Parts: sequence; C-alpha cells; structure tokens
Amino acid sequence: MPVRIALGVEYDGTDFHGWQTQPEVRTIQRCLETAVGRVADHPVTLQCAGRTDAGVHAHEQVVHFDTTADRSERSWVLGCNVNLPPDVAVRWARPVEARFHARFSALARHYRYQILVRRARSPLQRHRALWVHTPLDLAAMREAAATLVGEHDFTSFRALACQAKSPIRRVHYLDVAEQGDRVLLRVGANGFLHHMVRNLAGVLMAIGRGDASVNWTRELLEVRDRTLSGVTAPPQGLFFVRADYPVEFDLPQLEGAEPLRQVAGTRW
Repeated sequence: MPVRIALGVEYDGTDFHGWQTQPEVRTIQRCLETAVGRVADHPVTLQCAGRTDAGVHAHEQVVHFDTTADRSERSWVLGCNVNLPPDVAVRWARPVEARFHARFSALARHYRYQILVRRARSPLQRHRALWVHTPLDLAAMREAAATLVGEHDFTSFRALACQAKSPIRRVHYLDVAEQGDRVLLRVGANGFLHHMVRNLAGVLMAIGRGDASVNWTRELLEVRDRTLSGVTAPPQGLFFVRADYPVEFDLPQLEGAEPLRQVAGTRW
C-alpha cells in the first residue's frame, strides 16, 4: 500500500535552472527525484510547495511523494543526502496523510529578498544578495510596502507569462528591515504569482532610490498593467523561506529560523 512522505529541503539555487525538471539542464526537482528514487528503489515524482526560478535559494522547501518503500524518517534523510550534491540537502522527513499536498495544503508561503547596500561589491555575497552602492530610503520603502498588504489584484506585479488563473492574492505582511549593511524585504502571503516577489522588490527599490514616489505601489495596484511597473529584481537575492500548513499535519518544520508573522491555524 503506498504511503505519502513529506520532506523539508534546503538548497543553494546558484547552479540550478530552477525547481522544475527541464530537458538537458540541471534542476532541483530532477536531483531530488533521482536521490529519493534510489532510496525508495523505484521512480518517484515530487510535488513542491512553491516552484523557484533559476538562482533562487530555499531554507525549507516542502515536497511530497508517494512510495511503496518502508523506510524510517532517519533513513529517508540520510539516504537522500548521500545521493544528493552538496548544494541540496534534506533536513527532515515525515509520513503524512494521503490528503496532504505540499502545494495545495499550504496556507501561506514566506520569502526574503536580500539587498547589500555598500560602496564596494562583495564576492562572498554575490549569490546571496543584490548589491547596490547607493543608500536606499527605507522610510519611503516601508510606506510604499504598507499599501501592498491585504488582498489585492497583483496584475502589475506578475510576469507577463504568468499562468495563474487569478491575479488576486492576500499579502499578510511586507516588511523592510535593516540588518547591518543589508536591507531585507520579508513577505508572506497565501500565494505568489510568477516573479511577484522579484517585481515587488524591483518596485520598492526604485522608490528607495527616489526614482518613483511612495504612491507608485498604490497606482500600480489600480492600473493593473505589468508593462508599467518597472524592472524585475535579479534572482540571486531571493530565498524561499518556508510554507505554513494546518497544525493537524504535524510537520517537523524548523522553528525560529526567521522572524515571520504567524498565520492563523498554522504551527511554527
């Protein structure tokens, strides 16, 4: 009788062409399915909480798969990691009910975008943060970000090729924080459109540079036109932090990794 297993996965997206399997390129899904399949001793298909683009990292991506193999949680973790490259690792494994789905059971998802603000570029941060060499007006960015919190039509913040049926999303929070020489954009929502976080970051940085007024976010929500909303921020500063699930699934997710805001009905 098949059982469903959920995994928490961490990865460095620098050398991957994103999550989704594609012909003849290196993807996270393909690496994971190969490793999990070796432990299960049969092919598996993984579903994830949120697909990530090329160059985007993850602290705790959640995936699930069905298997007929009888393995302990420890065996899944150790066996997968032996078969994974150094830039991907399974952090935990847990049997779940058949109705659990990594994508459709998630109540919220959280991302972080990192901006390095200093005169000189950083070789150590080149794959972890977007470098800007002039200061940003954080007060203006925070004021503009507050407009985006709540349920809105985010057409102006989705990729032109986005295939989502509806552009309506509920943003639970959008914080602009300062941590040393880094600016952190932290956002949680019930779901995200294609390139939505990177487009939010691009718009907020334009406001922070003084290239647009703090009212630009409000105007973009109203106009609902992606062609008017500026550049998409590069992927290297973006991290998928985690997804939140109903308490009843009892996932062993990491605690205290990020100062996120809790969504009702979820466990941290």
